[in-house]
Amino acid sequence: MLSRRILSSALTTGTRSVHSSAARPASEAINRYSKTITEPKSQGASQAMLYATDGVNNDEDLKKAMVGVASVWYEGNPCNGHILGLGQRVKKSLGEAGLIGYQFGTPAVSDGIMSYSLQSRDLIADSVESVCGGHWLDGAVVIPGCDKNMPGTLIALGRLNRPGLMVYGGTIKPGHCNGETLDIVSAFQSYGRFLSEGQTESAEKTRYDTVRNACPGSGACGGMYTANTIASCAEALGMTVPGSSSSPAEYPEKLAECDSIGGVMRNLLENNILPRQIMTREAFENAMVSD
Repeated sequence: MLSRRILSSALTTGTRSVHSSAARPASEAINRYSKTITEPKSQGASQAMLYATDGVNNDEDLKKAMVGVASVWYEGNPCNGHILGLGQRVKKSLGEAGLIGYQFGTPAVSDGIMSYSLQSRDLIADSVESVCGGHWLDGAVVIPGCDKNMPGTLIALGRLNRPGLMVYGGTIKPGHCNGETLDIVSAFQSYGRFLSEGQTESAEKTRYDTVRNACPGSGACGGMYTANTIASCAEALGMTVPGSSSSPAEYPEKLAECDSIGGVMRNLLENNILPRQIMTREAFENAMVSD
């Protein structure tokens, strides 16, 4: 059995590697991949298209590192409905750090609705890898919100092995009704309670009120279910900033996390800190202990 000491090491050294500017000697340029299309005269068509984007306004912009902001966004569930907005804040933070952020979306299937959830993990991984690799992006910030979103985005970062990190969309607030504290499990169980109480008018009102109030806003299922558990594991891996798994979706701390990402991403790029250097076997063992 792994010791608690190993877990402690993950929570300190794993996340420290994201922040420490001394982790790796800085290289001369941080646009290691995008310069493939931004520098050669033979890539004029690519450059013309980039000048048409809101990220490149002049020749100096074309020399900046370009970072993908993979927003696992979908309006039809609370886990992912707010992710587009978080991605916009991350993109703004990247710009303030002298980087160019390009936001894009991926499939966003919710386990709460529960069809094609596992398949979506691989679609998400392929989507992130395709956009970042196909557009020669220098790094990526991934913003997942539900169970299979997180391994999907982390698989992509591992495959690409370019500087990157994850921002967890955050957990939902608890629901409240008739003096009870509710979460998504309350909604799942409300039908069984309705049946056990004889399907009376009173039982139906309790069932309806529970369903109506269990999910009060944005965020993943409120409890140590898969989303919050995997977010905690990702933090233990060192692939988020400290505290990412603990900041609820609608709390100021989550917005502050997004606002801090530009500087963190700049450090990853300058020191060429790569996902496979962070997600080592020992880091995975630490995540298992955390789980």
